[in-house]
Amino acid sequence: MVVLLAVSSVCALSLGTPYVPPHRLVAAVLDGDTTLAGIVVTELRVPRLLLALVAGACLGAAGLVLQEALRNPLAVPEMLGVSSGAALGVAAPLVLTLSLPAAVQPLLAIGGAALGGGLTLLVAGLGRSPSAVLLTGAAVAAALQAALLVLMVMADQLDLQLFYRYLLGSLSARTWDDVTGLWPWLLVAGPALVLCAPVLSVLRLGDEDAEALGVRAQRARLAALAIAVVLIAPVTAVCGPVAWVGFLAPHLSRWFAPVAGAVRWLPWSAAWGAVVVAVADVPARLALAPVETPAGAWTALLGVPAGVALMRSGGRRRTARHGQAASVGAREQLSELRRTASGVVDDVPPAAASHHAHRGEPGPGGPTSPPLGTIGTEDVR
Repeated sequence: MVVLLAVSSVCALSLGTPYVPPHRLVAAVLDGDTTLAGIVVTELRVPRLLLALVAGACLGAAGLVLQEALRNPLAVPEMLGVSSGAALGVAAPLVLTLSLPAAVQPLLAIGGAALGGGLTLLVAGLGRSPSAVLLTGAAVAAALQAALLVLMVMADQLDLQLFYRYLLGSLSARTWDDVTGLWPWLLVAGPALVLCAPVLSVLRLGDEDAEALGVRAQRARLAALAIAVVLIAPVTAVCGPVAWVGFLAPHLSRWFAPVAGAVRWLPWSAAWGAVVVAVADVPARLALAPVETPAGAWTALLGVPAGVALMRSGGRRRTARHGQAASVGAREQLSELRRTASGVVDDVPPAAASHHAHRGEPGPGGPTSPPLGTIGTEDVR
């Protein structure tokens, strides 16, 4: 992860037009280089890289929260109506030509995300069944996507390309203002994640066991959805719905630490989400240069097959580990039975054993065969 992060960061800051050698990056960032290369690095590439890291961390953490709260590895923001609702909340005023300040966009995104996620839980019965929540979320997400398509038809032809790029998730032309606008929401979501992680570990046991341990499953699930909304909506307001990062990052954290819990997976999921978006933004900016492609297209193209492969390999590893544990337990039980049987035989006194064996009677340890010399003709017959 560290290697991928370092390589992608250097490529994001160095490559492009103009090209900046890696050994000049530190001077361009710290010394306030006033040349064209220095201005491009400090005012465009550095905030874009930071935004990619922050957005990926938020999406990765939100994906783990949803998957653990619903006990389903496919519970991602794209399947629960959260991302589509946030995009709809931001896109509707733009298409309808409503003049709103930029500071209101995160609030619109939070309202749309809360609408999509709340509608999913409401239709599914307030989260009583995780599988019902996921299926209902897919239907709600499809309905919200249809509403977005209607907005695309209503959009002006000049704004249609920008609107389409936003819906795919793009980091193009982002500045320091976009980065600083995310920090207030992170200050709210950070402590909430710390408090939420132990509860997620309890929800993994099931609703009945969680209730027995004093955790109200429905309220905990609603709180998890609220935290996911606070993480996803501000990022969607700035970058658009960067797809399937919340699906890939949690599976990467589980694959590298299969025996850990939600408390340990949560920071690693955030870190892997940051790496995934930072890595995907490099080909998004350079693959078809001078034309930029949306970063969300690359995360969806690479994230879905990689996440499915990790999920299947993780399931096989867990199955093999459980099988090995079962075989070890069977061997231990067999050894215990052998020790018990040998202890019963050893408890028989030697004199009593020989006396009963000579008379052909069963001893205290069980039936004993008579000595070979006492077997007569009738016994043989």
